[in-house]
Amino acid sequence: MVRRRVIGLTGGIATGKSTIAVFLQETYGFAVLDADVYAREAVMPGSEVLQAIARRYGSEVLQADGTLDRARLGAIVFGNPRERQWLEGRIHPFVRQRFVAEIERREETVVLVVPLLFEANMTDLATEIWVVACSPEEQLARLRQRNGYSEEEARSRIEAQLPLAYKCQQADLVLDNSGDRRVWQQQIDRWLRDDLRGLEAIAPRV
Repeated sequence: MVRRRVIGLTGGIATGKSTIAVFLQETYGFAVLDADVYAREAVMPGSEVLQAIARRYGSEVLQADGTLDRARLGAIVFGNPRERQWLEGRIHPFVRQRFVAEIERREETVVLVVPLLFEANMTDLATEIWVVACSPEEQLARLRQRNGYSEEEARSRIEAQLPLAYKCQQADLVLDNSGDRRVWQQQIDRWLRDDLRGLEAIAPRV
């Protein structure tokens, strides 16, 4: 079955996916759908997912206003693969459902920004996969600066994901975000100008 172009934009944490997604939206007019936005929707007050989280971990993972205390929950799950798997098993199906609904109702090229595209087994939603990459040192430094993590906290979050090198091996396009943004901008421009890929509808990945 042929369908519209759906770009799965992924990479390691803090490699610059959001920056590139904004560029694609503003420069090419692509529709950008963000997994993190839907993941936050999944744990809104009153949601089934948040209720399940509270039952499993207790009220200490909730703030006074009933919203999720992400820092407390993160401290629990990022040090425990079993608990992280349990949590992702509740959130990922919700995110996938939202993606499918949005893709089906759109006709333009869609960009799915999914940090855990491979880990969540969502590669089948995309017709092509773009991986944003930078050096391990840059990734660690960016994550610590962005989130205020200690080195141990930052490393635990990086190590909770599949290795960036593996994701690059599976990619249709690897975007180098190690330095000058003009490098990945030129990569994207060349890729989208290629008549063999174009902007026409293409066959889905299998």
